[in-house]
Amino acid sequence: MSKISTVGVIGAGAWGTALAQMLASDGRDVLIWAFEEDVVTGINDEHRNATYLPSAHLSEKIRASSDLADFANLDVLLAVTPAQHLDRVMSGLPQFSGDLVLCCKGIEKGTNRLMAEVARDACPNATLAVLSGPTFAHEVAAGLPTAVTLACEGGEEQWERLSEAVARTEFRPYYSDDIVGAEIGGSVKNVLAIACGVVDGMELGQNARASLIARGFAEMLRFGLARGAQAETLSGLCGLGDLVLTCSSTSSRNFSLGTALGQGEDPVGLMANRRTVAEGAHTAPVLQGIAHDMGIEMPITGAVCALLEGKVTASQMVDALLARPLKQEVPEEISEQPR
Repeated sequence: MSKISTVGVIGAGAWGTALAQMLASDGRDVLIWAFEEDVVTGINDEHRNATYLPSAHLSEKIRASSDLADFANLDVLLAVTPAQHLDRVMSGLPQFSGDLVLCCKGIEKGTNRLMAEVARDACPNATLAVLSGPTFAHEVAAGLPTAVTLACEGGEEQWERLSEAVARTEFRPYYSDDIVGAEIGGSVKNVLAIACGVVDGMELGQNARASLIARGFAEMLRFGLARGAQAETLSGLCGLGDLVLTCSSTSSRNFSLGTALGQGEDPVGLMANRRTVAEGAHTAPVLQGIAHDMGIEMPITGAVCALLEGKVTASQMVDALLARPLKQEVPEEISEQPR
């Protein structure tokens, strides 16, 4: 097993910067790619990313570049671009043959591809992994305890290689071989977080939010099982764990978007005025379209789509969900899964 010696992070948003800070915490040199030259300059000259993670004083072991060619020969890359830009960015590295760890969460509009499918097409020589779980960037950057799923298409050999490079005392990865499950958990939870934010914005109470999380998890499980994910994966850190975190805090961009919608703000104006990306707003219509085509019932996802498209108000969205027919809590397709 070859040991990883060079590491890069593609994407200098809050999450990419936090991951770079975590990787550099043991003295490792980390190269981070940023699109904006002012972000590159700030990281290199001031050891700060004032645009996306102003709370963190960054390690001097982190160096930034806006030239993708600088990353082509590294051992491992963590891809942390917005999901809808992954193809465009990673297509700049088609010959990359190291470990490519996907840390972005979403489904590509227009193609319905999960991020691993995008990455396989853009970087066919890379060995893929997915890092996903309940992670707020500012907490990871501050060195607070965090656990994640690290799903590896290269099996245990890749896991041993990557875990040695990624694991820290305060950053604990758990192994999985279920890339599909890790991707679906991270994608669906963003949509559900918008719905929970609406409940918060309308001040409907903790009971309503807990109920929405539970019913949302049922949607995640239905969709994931239909797409070949393992129920155990979706019940773990990258599914249920990430869902609980993202649906419970204004530190979540998706939850905050939902809160504003629940308070009556216009979805078009909200999206236009955001520099950071609420991935759930892009994923929701894609997820809804796939679910419709596959005959998967996802009423919360559908309600979020209608709200984002301006077809209903927040109050109408909630009324429609509450008016749904009474039914068995655990449907047969879930309850009959082998244990």
